[in-house]
Amino acid sequence: MQQTIQIIQRGIDEGLHPGAQLFVSKKGTPPIALAFGIARPDGTPMSTNTRMVWMSGGKPLTAIAMMQQIERGKATLDTRVCDLVPAFAVSGKDKITIRHLLTHTAGFRGPLNSFTPGPWEAIIDRCCQLRQEPNWIAGEKAGYHVASSWFILGELVRILDGRAIDRYVREEVFDRVGAEDCSIGMDASEVRDDDALVVPDFAGNQIVDAWTVPRPPANARGPIAGLGKIYQSLLDHDGKLVAPETSRMMIQRHREGMFDETFKQVTDWGLGFKLDSKRYGVPEQYGYGTHASNQTFGHSGNQCSCAFADPQHDLVVAWCVNGMPGEVRHQKRQLEINTAIYNDLQLARD
Repeated sequence: MQQTIQIIQRGIDEGLHPGAQLFVSKKGTPPIALAFGIARPDGTPMSTNTRMVWMSGGKPLTAIAMMQQIERGKATLDTRVCDLVPAFAVSGKDKITIRHLLTHTAGFRGPLNSFTPGPWEAIIDRCCQLRQEPNWIAGEKAGYHVASSWFILGELVRILDGRAIDRYVREEVFDRVGAEDCSIGMDASEVRDDDALVVPDFAGNQIVDAWTVPRPPANARGPIAGLGKIYQSLLDHDGKLVAPETSRMMIQRHREGMFDETFKQVTDWGLGFKLDSKRYGVPEQYGYGTHASNQTFGHSGNQCSCAFADPQHDLVVAWCVNGMPGEVRHQKRQLEINTAIYNDLQLARD
């Protein structure tokens, strides 16, 4: 992994990030787990066991939780949200379905962000009160939902199962694949002095509701290898998380060739996963690199994380950095890291 290591280390030297974690698994070879630099400004070393914040890289956890409910017959992709959460029907949102939430075609993007203050119930109430955006027909227009739809998905899981989304994901997602020390949010008692801080850091590990309230859009955390294990399970269709037919369905193109009103480019989506979209011929934001195949599925976190699986190459990649240097520098960093991984593994296209 010489080229990849050099790029990550160069980022440390240039001040893009103080530290990083990398997990790479290629069928037929032992998984690679590496740590670089420091986790905190006080010089605490980064290790492969350090808990890092994944931001939106954790969104697929809630998609998996939702698909588990569908497998159990508690809902379908075409169940209307308001049939389970009656308060959601206001302001033109009565036709929005679970499918629309998972494909970012629902059309109630904001104003609301991942770290809007307040307890869970208050955030859900705010999501319910959001209006359908003007001239938006659910399923016929696309735009990445940073936060709103993912809080609603978490609430749907709570209603259908009875467990809060943080407990549910810990027991039914992380525990099933042996992803230790991973969670959505955390209790005050769980904070450790070696938890990584993001730089620039807006909340750090202070015990504020940004971290203690479960936030499916943004506050999943743990060693990045834990996220890698989830993608490995989905890539292998091993049935640990969802049935093989469900995992195959999740990574199909359920939204294809649609212009994304948030990213301002055409981007394809599965059910909760962003699919490789280089074929549309524009620089791809939060993409998986020059050599990723058309089948690649994954998700990235705001200027800090990226995880994906490439079925064509039997490859799983997950990495996280604790530096947010701005979108332009991060997009360059993400492209370089992901492309270097393929080069190091001799998977680059001719």
